Amino acid sequence: MARFKVGVLFKPQHCEMAQLRESWRAADELGVDTVWTWDHFYPLYGDPDGAHYECWTTLAALAADTRRARFGSLVTCNSYRNPNLLAAMAGTVDQISDGRLILGLGAGWFERDYTEFGYRFDSAPERLRALEDGVRTVRSRLAALVPSASRVPLLIGGGGEKVTLRIVAQYADMWNDFGSAERFAHKSAVLDRWCAEQGRDPAEIERTTMIETAEVDEVDAYLKAGATHVILGLDTPFDLEPLDRLLAHASD
Repeated sequence: MARFKVGVLFKPQHCEMAQLRESWRAADELGVDTVWTWDHFYPLYGDPDGAHYECWTTLAALAADTRRARFGSLVTCNSYRNPNLLAAMAGTVDQISDGRLILGLGAGWFERDYTEFGYRFDSAPERLRALEDGVRTVRSRLAALVPSASRVPLLIGGGGEKVTLRIVAQYADMWNDFGSAERFAHKSAVLDRWCAEQGRDPAEIERTTMIETAEVDEVDAYLKAGATHVILGLDTPFDLEPLDRLLAHASD
């Protein structure tokens, strides 16, 4: 089995903050490459009004609690924060972590977040246009910050073949998608075609995928599909045994 990076996403819903903090510290000690959260205001499943935690304040705590793993969000919704402000937040969180932040961005999709927090839920094409504008603004502001945060890698999430993967080819250091290995292979091939059209070396873009615990022992299929970085999504109570198995596969 090919070597690959291992990440873990602790889903910030239906749990206590103390559970999240204990779990990402433990994952950091285990030697994972990356630790992740997501950017929503309400649980994505289970009790719709259950406990949930805001993304960027959570990332600040993660930055302070961990020592070696890189970390970020899968992914920050471009619509929720002014992109200049987001870049400034990212620069500060990166400083807290001594340079370990990965800035994940996406166009957004969870309508309840928008409507209940007072954001306009635009059409998908409008959200994608805003994402491309936001990416350019974030890149510019990261470089202008003092101290500069231009080194912060940019991950873009999503598999839209006409727009999202073109944006990835133009701007991203990393790309994330999820679903079957067959889907990942197809989307990765589309990204390669966009890279060719944009004059970009496809090897410059790190390919990440998120899997669930039932897929840990099938990880080789994702590696054959082109993934080089596999992120395990965990629900509370954050049992780390599947993460141990994924790390064992990575060291085979």
